[in-house]
Amino acid sequence: MKSSYELAMERLSKNSPAAKMSAVQKKQLAELDSKYTAKIAEREIALKDELNKAASAGDAEKFEQLQQQLVSERKKIQAELEEKKEKVRQGKA
Repeated sequence: MKSSYELAMERLSKNSPAAKMSAVQKKQLAELDSKYTAKIAEREIALKDELNKAASAGDAEKFEQLQQQLVSERKKIQAELEEKKEKVRQGKA
C-alpha cells in the first residue's frame, strides 16, 4: 500500500516529468554555483570592511545604507545566477 505522499509524487511525475540533465549540464550548474558564490563573497568582504568603518565612526546612516546595498547586490547576483541556471537547464547555454 502506497502512502499519500507516494501517490501524489506519482501524479506529479505523470503531469510534468522531471527533466533529465546531462553530465555537462550538471557540471555547468556546479560551475555557475561556484562562480556566483565567489562573487557574493567578494562583495560581502568589500562591503563589510566599509560597514566596519562606518560602525566605528558612528555613522548610522551610512551603515544602514551599506547594509541595504549589500542586500540589494546579493539579490541581484542571485537573480543573475538563477537566470543563467535556467538557460543551462533549457539547453540554451
